[in-house]
Amino acid sequence: MPTTQNAPITSLNLPGIKKLRSGKVREVFDLGETLLFVATDRLSAFDVVFPDPIPGKGEVLNQLSAFWFRRFPFVKNHMITAKAEEFPTELAPYLEQLHGRSMIVRKAQPLPVECVVRGYLAGSGWKEYQQKRTASGVALPSGLQLGSKLPEPIFTPSTKSDVGHDENIDWAECCRLLGSEIAERVRDFSLKIYEAGRDHAAKCGIIVADTKFEFGLLNNELYLIDECLTPDSSRFWPVDQYVVGQSPPSFDKQFVRDYLESVNWNKTPPAPALPPEIIEKTSEKYREAYERLTKKS
Repeated sequence: MPTTQNAPITSLNLPGIKKLRSGKVREVFDLGETLLFVATDRLSAFDVVFPDPIPGKGEVLNQLSAFWFRRFPFVKNHMITAKAEEFPTELAPYLEQLHGRSMIVRKAQPLPVECVVRGYLAGSGWKEYQQKRTASGVALPSGLQLGSKLPEPIFTPSTKSDVGHDENIDWAECCRLLGSEIAERVRDFSLKIYEAGRDHAAKCGIIVADTKFEFGLLNNELYLIDECLTPDSSRFWPVDQYVVGQSPPSFDKQFVRDYLESVNWNKTPPAPALPPEIIEKTSEKYREAYERLTKKS
């Protein structure tokens, strides 16, 4: 259960444990045969990391990913355990910091493509549609509006960048980067995971407008890696406030994006400080998404 009793964590070092990298949100440590993933409370928006942490965010991301990983038996995932009591003894001195926000995962080689699935028209997909009637090169019907539900979910991959902006790519470029066989498999898995997640979320009063997945290879097998259907990797909209033609209120960092669009910031570092009320409201949004989807308080 996510709690905010501990101080927010924006970075983490574990003496004696080798840190491999710091992503936009996660710290990754090398445990030899496995990796330790730690979700911090850092916030990234428009591919820029902000100075202000969002209390409880890392725990929500970690535990929501664990919840989803357990729900999709049709695809292998990299999670070994998210239970701190099952962590190796070398991590014992750090369990208080790690509790709730970390998991032990298999070492898979990440694929160089982010697997985006869109069920509704929003974000960069909406911007491209207005210009070309396409999303990542996928032709769409005319007459759609912001927030329109698509006739069926579409796979719109992008490049993957730890710094700077991800770039949407078309299917041909995805096949070039991954090879046709792997590209087809991650596309099919992505659509199947999205549809299963969408159907569960709908019962909880949440529309999954779009989401992104990452996959990796381990012993020539595909694994779902990184995170899964979180407020960081998805657009979650409340069913009861959804109106076509409007940007709905959301359970994700779109709340922060909307605030940032209202201030005079050019979306390049350094990121502006966030007002306390934006930080608090964002923390509440993440927590509400977790509680609705998992039925845990």
